[in-house]
Amino acid sequence: MAATAAARGAASSLLLSPRRSRGGVTASSSSFRAAAPRFRSPRCVLESEQLRVVDGGKRMSGVEPRGAVWTPKAPAPEARLAALPRDTRDSRMKIFSGTANLPLSQEIAAYLGVDLGKILIKRFADGEIYVQLQESVRGCDVFLVQSTCSPVNENLMELFVMIDACRRASARSITAVIPYFGYARADRKAQGREAITAKLAANLLTEAGCDRVIVCDIHSTQALGYFDIPVDHIYGQPVILDYLASKTISEDLVVVSPDVGGVVRARAFAKKLFDAPLAIVDKRRQGHNMSEVMHLIGDVKGKVAIMVDDMIDTAGTITSAAALLKQEGAEAVYACCTHAVFSPPAIERLSGGIFEEVIVTNSILLPEDKCFPQLTVLSMANLVAETIWHVHRDGSVSSIFQ
Repeated sequence: MAATAAARGAASSLLLSPRRSRGGVTASSSSFRAAAPRFRSPRCVLESEQLRVVDGGKRMSGVEPRGAVWTPKAPAPEARLAALPRDTRDSRMKIFSGTANLPLSQEIAAYLGVDLGKILIKRFADGEIYVQLQESVRGCDVFLVQSTCSPVNENLMELFVMIDACRRASARSITAVIPYFGYARADRKAQGREAITAKLAANLLTEAGCDRVIVCDIHSTQALGYFDIPVDHIYGQPVILDYLASKTISEDLVVVSPDVGGVVRARAFAKKLFDAPLAIVDKRRQGHNMSEVMHLIGDVKGKVAIMVDDMIDTAGTITSAAALLKQEGAEAVYACCTHAVFSPPAIERLSGGIFEEVIVTNSILLPEDKCFPQLTVLSMANLVAETIWHVHRDGSVSSIFQ
């Protein structure tokens, strides 16, 4: 895999290659100078080649219209295939995609230099899911890419049926690649007579016939202990960190955790982002998807605040915290998260002008109606693809992040 860095020597630093050390983010902070423009068109930053597409796919130049959407320009096949020498490609590695996030699956397969497996997924008239593999997987290591995002129950059941189809087709191993793992928030009994659905989902994956799970930024790491099969937990932080390192933001940064539960995540993020200071927003939650911000721990006056979280659902917590930061004198507020759940009324809250930029990854496929001018989507395809490759070759997954 060392040939990858040489083949992409001219590539942009917008996206951190998993083969590159996270230490590469510790560039001189002098690159952080002037604040970025407040409004920009929504875009998807994928590798170094981008194409702005609007109005039927016509290339645009000059002034960027407010309604423009970034569409990635696929790199040349030779560049992707160079990631894997021909003598190391293995026909026993099969990658199949569910219907939740097909573009991400295609990027993963392209990075690995393989084609997505042929699979038929359809619904009967009453909504039942039908899955048929249209190629042999006997004796193969099968990787099923499926985010359990909205519609959560549909996508989760689809994954179960895919696993069962592979098991009955005599696959050697079945790995569920779940960029966004739904039901992970219910990981404990905070009140009486509550279900722990994170444990239930883990049990169902095991009973369906899954041999291994790959998840990204699960809501609570304690949920990893609910699985009775191996779990590889990967992080979307390197992708976001590398993008921030490429921007020209004020040198005076502070990383902010929107709640006490995310302090560990924010502290790790701050350490990698030029060892920036840390601030914490203290809040008291009144109910599900409802929160009340109380006060701020730390100093943000005159600084650019980078808010870090694992997901944004209704955006109530993060927008309330951003309003508090503005009241405390923050110069600008950036929101960063791995999973863009964006349940209503998240779009109205995030696009209200309080955020300079909202930076997410493509672990969840966002439709056009969930795009807004401040939104930036970063691809995590190479990160997931490297993990798949290391698992298939019995390599160390943690070495990707070292």
